[in-house]
Amino acid sequence: MIDSSANTKSQPIDVIIPWVDGNDPQLTAKRKQFVKSDITSRYSGAHPTRFASSNEIRYCVLSILKFAPFVRTIYILTDNQDPDVYGEVKKYFPERLNAIKIVDHKHIFRDYEEYLPTFNSISIGNMAWRIENLSENFVYFNDDVFLIRSITPEDWIVDGRPVLRGRWRIAPFVKIAKRKIKGIIQAKILHNPNYQPKFSFYIVQWNAARVLGMWYKFFFNCHTPHVMNRKRIEAFYNDNTDLLKKNIWFRFRNQSQFNVTTLSNHLELLSGNRNAAKLNLGYLVPSIYSPKKLNRKMRRIDNEERVKSVCIQSLDTASPQTQDKMFKWMDKILDLEPAS
Repeated sequence: MIDSSANTKSQPIDVIIPWVDGNDPQLTAKRKQFVKSDITSRYSGAHPTRFASSNEIRYCVLSILKFAPFVRTIYILTDNQDPDVYGEVKKYFPERLNAIKIVDHKHIFRDYEEYLPTFNSISIGNMAWRIENLSENFVYFNDDVFLIRSITPEDWIVDGRPVLRGRWRIAPFVKIAKRKIKGIIQAKILHNPNYQPKFSFYIVQWNAARVLGMWYKFFFNCHTPHVMNRKRIEAFYNDNTDLLKKNIWFRFRNQSQFNVTTLSNHLELLSGNRNAAKLNLGYLVPSIYSPKKLNRKMRRIDNEERVKSVCIQSLDTASPQTQDKMFKWMDKILDLEPAS
């Protein structure tokens, strides 16, 4: 049996969680300076739900401390804010209080300050590897992703290389063609020149594969913890500085960008990493499910031992009753007292 504790001492694993408090009036005012029209129809990347917080960060942090106790440091990456999780950490994991570090966007955008402020999760992700003293292999969480069962370092790292969780997909040529046709119809027939197509998670991932010359298929990843190698990403961007600048230029999420998680996966694959594994996540969008469907999906997650993490997306748009239901569910999984 592999000694996980010895492994993480010689090869530490850190976690990065990007987070903002969308209710912060200073952040809202800052964001509105760069939005020149109706944000709900013109800029999907500027929609308020992109920045809303329902205290998911509480569950994200505590789930990592409970189910991945080998993690060395949890870096919360934010814009002059602080989620103030220290009281909760001190209550449940007092010995891990020093493991929580707040990192400002200014730190990761040093020497690239002209691209700040940014409200773009893709741009932030593409710079996150620049945190000083970050472990060579690190795990990138969104704040709406939570661990729900115990994991080992080998769930994330095998033989010093990241474990890649996803599946191969054909390039989304049909999706792109449909979007172009719909755009023409909106502009020429329906006279809606401001039409913006729905943001496609597939296309931004395919963009990452294309950057590396992989045009016809790509390794698609989902809403799960993403393991990346800092040195490999750094080497790529050192050789492609102009590409990095082009990719982080947008203040809000843009369809022409590529995300760093998919870039990292393809860099790994092209360099010989064969640690591909099946997806082991649950995915919930409570705001669009009927109560019956939500209960069914929650039961499946509860009963399937292979599911190690869950993404609860856009919880802020769910009803107060549904939000309360999800919080109670997570409290039970994590053995927490309900948040006050």
